[in-house]
Amino acid sequence: MSQIILTVACPVRSGIVAAISTFLAEQGCNIHDSSQFSDIGNDRFFMRLSFESEQGRSREALAEGFAATAQSFGMEFAFHDPSEKMKVIIMVSRFGHCLNDLLYRWRIGALPIDIVAVISNHMDYQKVVVNHDIPFHCIKVTKANKPEAEAEQMRIVRETGAELIVLARYMQILSDEMCTEMSGRIINIHHSFLPSFKGANPYKQAFERGVKLIGATSHYVTADLDEGPIIEQDTVRVTHAQSPSDYVSLGRDVESQVLSRAIHAHMHRRVFLNGDKTVVFPASPGEYASERMG
Repeated sequence: MSQIILTVACPVRSGIVAAISTFLAEQGCNIHDSSQFSDIGNDRFFMRLSFESEQGRSREALAEGFAATAQSFGMEFAFHDPSEKMKVIIMVSRFGHCLNDLLYRWRIGALPIDIVAVISNHMDYQKVVVNHDIPFHCIKVTKANKPEAEAEQMRIVRETGAELIVLARYMQILSDEMCTEMSGRIINIHHSFLPSFKGANPYKQAFERGVKLIGATSHYVTADLDEGPIIEQDTVRVTHAQSPSDYVSLGRDVESQVLSRAIHAHMHRRVFLNGDKTVVFPASPGEYASERMG
C-alpha cells in the first residue's frame, strides 16, 4: 500500500469533511493523518490528509472519482505521492551557511528533495556543490545584464523541471516577471523579523535598537520586496553585552533552521496560500525521520 496526500482548499461550507471522508472510505482508503482549518473571515477552508489506498487505487483514478465531489464544493484539490521527490534549485551568493545546511540535510535524507542545480552569481561554492555531484551554474548579475541573467536562470528552471526555487541568502532582487511566473514556488530566508529591519545590515539595526530577540523569517517571494506570505519564523535571545558580530553568528543558526523548516513544510504539501498569509499544518507522523544519521 502506498501513501497518498490529499490537499483541499475551498469556500467554507458544512459537510466538507464528511464528503471527503465518505469518498475515501468508499474507495477503500485508510486515513492516517488529517488537519483542517476554516478561515471564517476570508471564507476559506483548508484540509490536508495522509492516507493509504488498501485497494491499490492510483492517484489518477482517485482524482477522477473525486472530481464530482470537488465540483459540488468548489474545491481546488490535488492528490500527491510523497515518495516522488520535489525538484529544487538552490540560489546562493556569498553567505554559505544556509546552502551548507541544506546540503547536509539533503545528504542524510532529512530533506528528501531532488536538488537539480545550484545557481550563484559568484564562484565561491562551486567546489562544494560539484563535490556533491550537483550541477553548479555561475550566472553573473549586473544592472546591465539582469534580464539576460534571469532568462538564463529560468532556462535552467524549465530544463530541469524544477518545482521550487530556494533563495539561500541569494543577494539579488528578482524581477516582478520572475516572481509572477514562479508565484508560490520561490522561498526566501530573510535575516530578521519582517517587517522590522529591512535592507542592509539588519543585525546592526537590531543592535542599535537594543533588541532582546533576533530572528529569521522564511517566506514566499513576491514582487513586494520581503513582503511575501510568511511560512516559518524563529528567534534567539540576545543581551546588551553582545556585539553586532555576535548577532550575525547567532542569526546564522536561526536562518538555517527556519529555511529548512519552510522547505520541509512546502515539500510535504503542508503550506496553503491564504491571501497575504499562509496556513501551515503540522507534519504527519514520520515526516521528520532521516534516512541515515550522518
